[in-house]
Amino acid sequence: MHVDTILFDGSCYLCNSAVQFVIKRDAKKVFHFASLQSPVGKQLLKSYSLPENLLDSFVYIQNQRAFIKSDAALKVVARLGYPTKILVVFIIIPKFLRDWVYDIIARNRYKIWGQKKECMMPSSELEKRILKEIE
Repeated sequence: MHVDTILFDGSCYLCNSAVQFVIKRDAKKVFHFASLQSPVGKQLLKSYSLPENLLDSFVYIQNQRAFIKSDAALKVVARLGYPTKILVVFIIIPKFLRDWVYDIIARNRYKIWGQKKECMMPSSELEKRILKEIE
C-alpha cells in the first residue's frame, strides 16, 4: 500500500481543483490518488471502517491511518513545500470549528463550484499515481 493516498470526490470541481493544487506542489511525488467513487476508493473506505457513501469528505491515508475533513487537508499541506506548508498554522483552530467550516463548504460545493458528470482524465504522468487496485 502506498504510504500517502488521497481519496477525493471525482465528480466535484472543487475537489478536482484541490487534487490539481496538490499535484503541482508535490515535487517529491509522494501522493497517490483515487476517487471515492472508484472501486479502489470504496475498498479503502471499507478497510478503514469509513462509510462507502462518504462523498462529502476529503480522505487522506498516511501510515495506515485515515484522516478526514480538515485534519486530512492540514496533514496534506504539511507534506507540501513552502509557502503552501505555512497553511498548517490553521491547526491552532479547534477541530470542531475547522470541521464546521469544512462541512459548510462540503455541503455547498456543487452549488458553488459545480459537479462534473465524470471524473477527470489524468495526464500520462498523473496516470502513474492513480490507484487502480490496492497493493
